[in-house]
Amino acid sequence: MERKRRFLHIAYQPYKWLIFGPWLVLSTLFFGATAPLLVPLTGPRATSRFCGRTWARMNGRLTPMSVTVEGRENVDPRQSYVIICNHQSQYDIFVLYGWLDIDFRWVLKQELRNIPALGVACERIGHIFIDRSDHEKALASINAAKERIRNGTSVLFFPEGSRSSDGRLRPFRKGAFKMAVDIDLPLLPVTIIGTKDILPNKTIDLFPGRATMVIHPPLDIAGYNDASLPALMDRARHVIASALPAEQQNG
Repeated sequence: MERKRRFLHIAYQPYKWLIFGPWLVLSTLFFGATAPLLVPLTGPRATSRFCGRTWARMNGRLTPMSVTVEGRENVDPRQSYVIICNHQSQYDIFVLYGWLDIDFRWVLKQELRNIPALGVACERIGHIFIDRSDHEKALASINAAKERIRNGTSVLFFPEGSRSSDGRLRPFRKGAFKMAVDIDLPLLPVTIIGTKDILPNKTIDLFPGRATMVIHPPLDIAGYNDASLPALMDRARHVIASALPAEQQNG
C-alpha cells in the first residue's frame, strides 16, 4: 500500500506543478480582481458568495478534493454567529469558503492585505485584518468590525491562532469568545478533518484527498462573562475535539 501511494505521489507531481499550480494562481488573481468591481454593484454578501465560493469549490475540486458536510441542519441562515474552527491546513480555507454556505467575514493577519488582488478583494468585501504585533490596533480592528456582524452575517475565527503542525488541536486564544460575549452572539463550532493529509502545514506537499466538515449545534453564551471565558473556551474546545480522531484531540 505504501509503495502504491509513493507511486501515485510521484505521478501527481506534473499535474500539481504544470496544471493545478498555474490555475490556482490565475484563478486567485481573476477572482481577486473581480471582487472589488462587483462589490459596488451586488454588495459584499453576494460578491463574497460568488467569488469566494466559486474560487474555493473550483480549486478544491481540481485538486481534486472531495468534501463531506455533516450537521448542516444546525445552521439557521437568519442567525449571525461567531464561528470557531480548528486549523490544520491552508485547505481549510477552501473547505469553509466553498462548503460552509454561511455569509461570514474572516479574521485575517494584516500581512495578507499585501497579497496582490486578493488583499484588496478581502478588504472591499469586509474581511477583518488585524495586526498581531500591536494589541491595541488589533482590538480596534475587532471593535470596528462588530457592526458588520448582524442580519445573518457571521465572523469566523481560528481560535488556535495558527495551523497545527501535527493535526492535534492546539490551545485556544480568547479573542473569538470575548467577541461572542461582547456582542451576544452564539458560537458555532466547526471541525474540519482530513485537510492536513491534503496539504500538510508549512509544506507544498499537495496530494488529493477527502475532507470532512462537521458543523456542531450552536453554543449559547448566555450567562458567560469576561471572568468565565476560560470555561466557555474549554466547552467549545471539547465540542470541536469530539469529532477529531482520538490522537488529534489534545495538543
